[in-house]
Amino acid sequence: MQKTLFRRVRTVIPRLGPWADLRADFAASLVVFLIAVPLSVGIAAASGVPVELGLVTGVVGGLLTGLLPGSSMQVSGPAAGLTVLVYEAVRAYGLRALGVLVLTAGLLQLAMGLLKLGRWFRAISVAVVQGMLIGIGIVLIAGQLYALADADTPAGALENLGGLVTLFTDTVASPDALAAVAVGAGTVAVLAVWPRWRGAARVVPAPLAGVALATTAVALLELPVDRIRVRGLIDAIQPPGDGEFARLTEFGVLGTVLTFALIASAETLFSAAAVDRLHLRPRLGALPMTAVVVRSSADVHAGARTKGSRVLHGVWLLLFATLLPWALELVPVAALAGVLVHAGWKLLPGRELGPLWREHRGEVAILTTTAVAIVLTNLFEGVAIGLVLAVCKAAWETSHVHVEATTSPTGVVRARVIGNANFLRLPKLLDDLDALRPDAAPRIELDLTGLRHMDRAVHTALITWAERNAQNGDDEPTGRVMAH
Repeated sequence: MQKTLFRRVRTVIPRLGPWADLRADFAASLVVFLIAVPLSVGIAAASGVPVELGLVTGVVGGLLTGLLPGSSMQVSGPAAGLTVLVYEAVRAYGLRALGVLVLTAGLLQLAMGLLKLGRWFRAISVAVVQGMLIGIGIVLIAGQLYALADADTPAGALENLGGLVTLFTDTVASPDALAAVAVGAGTVAVLAVWPRWRGAARVVPAPLAGVALATTAVALLELPVDRIRVRGLIDAIQPPGDGEFARLTEFGVLGTVLTFALIASAETLFSAAAVDRLHLRPRLGALPMTAVVVRSSADVHAGARTKGSRVLHGVWLLLFATLLPWALELVPVAALAGVLVHAGWKLLPGRELGPLWREHRGEVAILTTTAVAIVLTNLFEGVAIGLVLAVCKAAWETSHVHVEATTSPTGVVRARVIGNANFLRLPKLLDDLDALRPDAAPRIELDLTGLRHMDRAVHTALITWAERNAQNGDDEPTGRVMAH
């Protein structure tokens, strides 16, 4: 009797499994959808493109990317890490060219995937990645402070930072600007406090709560603040033409494409998703897309079990963008700016910076240099500078070379060079060798057999040193070298 009952229960459970998964994925998809709406719209606004394109990117991230292989819990959407770069690209090349840039970056990512280059992203210095995020956060916050006060954003990160004093004085003198700042600051406050109210946070995500409360307050108090402008989903989509594809021959455009591909790949791979997710969407002229940590974590915490949750969240975004676009026109710009200011603030280092400074000051130097370089130049050049500095630091730390000198009874000095020598250690190495030659210089035997590695710069320099100090011109400058 018990065995029969056990068999019945065991056969019923698998049948209920798919329905249980569907219920869990359905509930999780609604949570992710509620988070995706304000984030997609806010990232699009910060990127200088129509807000509808943010929703289009979110739709594709759910309906198309959601069906691709990979982690079932990874949810894709507009890339916050590329906001600054997209803004600069749209300003320099136009909105229609954005589709070409992202499409080409996606094809480049496909090629990188086929060549299995994803593993090389693991070799990127963590300090460079952290510095990149800090630089993006600073530039993002600086730009959104203007939107927070309903003011025009200057062109360029330096101009944004330099104009903050003027922004402050203009805001204080304008009641309308102060009202907008109050709305944005209130949104940031809700985003910071709401997660502590765990019961409410499980039902309504913090970004949605902040934007909804700000929108309600603006409507009830009839505050004179700017609101989102909606052009319509179809009108916002601008597929690129032949003229935009012809711009791929420009050096600056190619640099932007490379930056899109590398940063988007890094952001996705660092989220544990080594799958190309850009190649199905760019012809729509939408935004770059990556696996997004905020949405993915919300998906997991909401109890999602399969990739169905991320696909369903794309369905809800599509329905919202198609049937309720007018709802976006009720949202104040300052509220979305508050969401982005909060997102940028979370990119900045917190308590971990202190221990890092005490234990790895070299890493802090790379982190700081990368962030400052991004602010002073742009994302691509800043990351490149950080990578060069990280390589130099690694080369310095891995090169250990010293000279051991012994004098024979006949007065011959034997200088044995030991360790790993590269160009960074070359000046000190040559100084140590020159110090072995007193006024009455004895013969010097230069022994290089203790070198486990030396680069071409060191090799050439030691040959030159040996030839200059050789007693006879036919002495060999490798292995053991006799020098005067």
